Amino acid sequence: MTGSDEDPRVAELRTAVSRLRRELAAHPAEFPDRGIAEDELAALAAMAAHGIPEIPRLRRSLLLIAGAIGSVSALARGVSDVRSAVELFGESPQR
Repeated sequence: MTGSDEDPRVAELRTAVSRLRRELAAHPAEFPDRGIAEDELAALAAMAAHGIPEIPRLRRSLLLIAGAIGSVSALARGVSDVRSAVELFGESPQR
C-alpha cells in the first residue's frame, strides 16, 4: 500500500516511530536499556513498512520501549506519540 491506499493508522505509526527513533538517536545520555528501545523501534518501523502489523506484537514492542526509556523525561512525548499510534489499532483487551 502506498499513497492514498495506505491505512492512516499505519502512516501514523510510521511517523511516530520515525520521530522517536530520531529523538533517541540525538539523545546524548546512555542508559542501560537503550539498545532494547532501539531494537524495538526498528521492529515497529519494519512492521509499519509491511502493511497492517500484528496487534499483540505492536503492544509487546510498546511495552518494551516504554520500559526501556520510560524514565528518560526528554523522550516522554515521543513514547506517548508511539503509544497513541499503537492504540489506533484497537483497544487493549480487557482482563
